[in-house]
Amino acid sequence: MNIDGIIAVSGKPGLYKVIGQTKNGVIVTSLSDGKKLAMSTSSKMSALQDIAIYTYSEEIPLVDVLEKIRIKQEGKAAIGHKSSAAVLSDYFRTILDDYDEDRVYPSDIKKVISWYNSLQKEGLAVETVDEAEEVVEEKKAVKKPKAKVKAKTMPKAKSKPKTAAKPKTIAKSSKK
Repeated sequence: MNIDGIIAVSGKPGLYKVIGQTKNGVIVTSLSDGKKLAMSTSSKMSALQDIAIYTYSEEIPLVDVLEKIRIKQEGKAAIGHKSSAAVLSDYFRTILDDYDEDRVYPSDIKKVISWYNSLQKEGLAVETVDEAEEVVEEKKAVKKPKAKVKAKTMPKAKSKPKTAAKPKTIAKSSKK
């Protein structure tokens, strides 16, 4: 899931995509209605790619949590973010079983689910090219031993010109 350029603005509902920069801020479009807005630098904006969810062992990037939701929901919408706190907590526990209940509040879970549903509605909750490339790279990793054999032959080819260059230097010194 690619969330580059997607931001949340404090005090404004929904998510926004950054489309440009101004002298004193950024120009964004709302993902929900497509309206363009200019946000000043005094607005508190958070890039989704910079947000993480606390667990008992580490912080999990939001993109990974959203990807887990996408996989669980098979690309479809998640439960409604207006569900009760108990229902949201139970659902979130199925996504991220060791999230820190003391530091991740029900309002945070509501935001994450709401953001996922917004991204899914706009068609952004899909497998990205990077994820597909990782699968291809894993397949190439199996073939890498053959590539290493070829790489060993290349330095030999590079060493031949070096040895050819040395006799020229010696020939010049012998003329003097």
